[in-house]
Amino acid sequence: MSQSTITSTDQLAAAAGLQSLSPSPRMPVLFVGHGSPMNAIEDNAYRRSWQQLGQSLLAQYGKPQLVLCVSAHWLTRDDWAVTGMESPRTIHDFGGFPEELFAQQYPAPGAPAVALELARRLNAPQADRPVLVDAVEWGLDHGTWSVIKPMFPSADIPVVQLSLVYRRPPEEHFALGRQLQALREQGVLIVGSGNIVHNLRAMARTESPQQTYDWSHEFDTFVTSRIEGGDLGALAGFQGLGKVAQLAHPTHDHYLPLLHAAGAVHDGEAPRFFNADYQMAAISMRSVIWGAPDTLRV
Repeated sequence: MSQSTITSTDQLAAAAGLQSLSPSPRMPVLFVGHGSPMNAIEDNAYRRSWQQLGQSLLAQYGKPQLVLCVSAHWLTRDDWAVTGMESPRTIHDFGGFPEELFAQQYPAPGAPAVALELARRLNAPQADRPVLVDAVEWGLDHGTWSVIKPMFPSADIPVVQLSLVYRRPPEEHFALGRQLQALREQGVLIVGSGNIVHNLRAMARTESPQQTYDWSHEFDTFVTSRIEGGDLGALAGFQGLGKVAQLAHPTHDHYLPLLHAAGAVHDGEAPRFFNADYQMAAISMRSVIWGAPDTLRV
């Protein structure tokens, strides 16, 4: 991947946009199970929950200054990166779906100056490598826009993505999430977008969204119990479940955003779960919000 830093011209061009983050009441942090890309356009319980959540967030907190999304679908090889373009493109990173899905656009602005600020503030857990700014190549993939568009359909909140360095140990993803904590006091809504269980080869039609495999239920229960007990660091040890973990995540790209979100949680913040069921038996849609008052509807 060719990643480039923001040029001074880019920064000047973004002068009318978000230039810095201001202090704010602490924003909550989200992990959203995004499941099938079709959830972005189908009138189903998942999309309706995202719509309600967005409305509730705006009513409770007002408009976030920035949405920082960690999506399962932006993998970088060696370096963590943030998107730094002024107008990130809508990426349709899937195949075999109806044209209506490919026609979807989410023209939210980027935040080039803030992306540069974030890259300078964040330290990659492997300390000899910086966090880069991608001002050219990426944009907003479906892990981001499929959930953010129902939440904030006006597309008037700047959105920045943070990549996943897949080959780095899970503990490093959680450690980078820890560095995101302070952003929540600066008007940043942090959203991890993936799935707690994600095995596309095992998908099967079911009569109920509660139906799943024994191994899927076991893995989802492991994650849920650690979240409920506040033992968030233990989430990085998921591979210790052996075969169960391998079945739940033949590749664990959809699990890593959970580690970033969990890392951004402060001690003592209670979780609230929603969408706690399965798509086609092998995709857990369980989602969680931390740091939100009981008055916020999910």
